[in-house]
Amino acid sequence: MLEYTDYIKIFITLLAVVDPIGAMPIIAGMVGRGSRTQLNAIASTAALAVTAILFISLFIGEDLLYFFGISINSFKISGGILLMLMALSMLQAKTSETVQNRQEAETLENHKSIAIVPVSMPLLAGPGAISTVILYAQMGDSVRHYLLISLDILAVVLILWIVIRFIPWLTRRLGQTGINVFIRLMGLVLSALAIEFMASGLKGLFPVLSAHP
Repeated sequence: MLEYTDYIKIFITLLAVVDPIGAMPIIAGMVGRGSRTQLNAIASTAALAVTAILFISLFIGEDLLYFFGISINSFKISGGILLMLMALSMLQAKTSETVQNRQEAETLENHKSIAIVPVSMPLLAGPGAISTVILYAQMGDSVRHYLLISLDILAVVLILWIVIRFIPWLTRRLGQTGINVFIRLMGLVLSALAIEFMASGLKGLFPVLSAHP
């Protein structure tokens, strides 16, 4: 059974993967000179969409894996690799192509509902965030476990909502250097967690790796 400190770790992981601070410049570029009302509307819509995506991943994600015949240990390794790719990009203060590739970035202006696509999916609640929620969800099956992860998701979404609403103010206060420092710190945390997922998956697939001499 996970301890309360583990749920703090889950919160930090989700915050690092969703990375609202890192997404600020991208969202600001999409909105351009949009009004405050437009920015507030994007914040509310994105918050609802991200909540829905992560809750679906939390409650039925593992069932989908079983439906497709994917073992949780295999998913831990693939999820760990995905998080590591994201972390390596974050350590360079870049947006990983697993979140948004060049072609998607060039066609942003064609999206009428940018709050859903591409802000919510795949920029914020993309494959990395979905994988993270599914991997942590399978670590317990009690009501308490799912309730605490749900609270973690809501806390991350609340921070996301605040960040999007105050993008102009935060951009002026942090500057590009401050944003890059934060992204790199989150990338460092994410890389360590990615290794944990991969190591756990390898031990599950190959029990001999955890055997003592």
